[in-house]
Amino acid sequence: MTALFFPPSSRGPEETRRWFAVRCVLALTTEPDAGAAVGTTPYEERVTLWFADSAGEAIELAETEVRDYLAAVDEVDSGPLLSQAYELEGEPGHGLEVFSLIRSSPLPPQEYVDRFFDTGDELQRDVGA
Repeated sequence: MTALFFPPSSRGPEETRRWFAVRCVLALTTEPDAGAAVGTTPYEERVTLWFADSAGEAIELAETEVRDYLAAVDEVDSGPLLSQAYELEGEPGHGLEVFSLIRSSPLPPQEYVDRFFDTGDELQRDVGA
């Protein structure tokens, strides 16, 4: 498990509790009902919101929730493979950014998307936008 925090807090010492989004990456041990290829491991990314004193506390809360989630769906509790926290710049609300990750890559834009986000193995459906 790796815990990363981005960006560094810009809040003053008088402000302790604040909102964090935590992304946890899980390896599932059972095949999901809809469309996973035989012989593959399904991975899930979950982003949850937490009101906490620090990124570390938010990650602890998220990892506890992950274990509850895994138990509820009859998964082996392996915990998250990766946990990342992101501090929100205010209260959760309409249009507020809740997570951001910047990655450098030598890949051109479409190859980057195909490699990391739209591989064809995602269990998703088109919303017809």
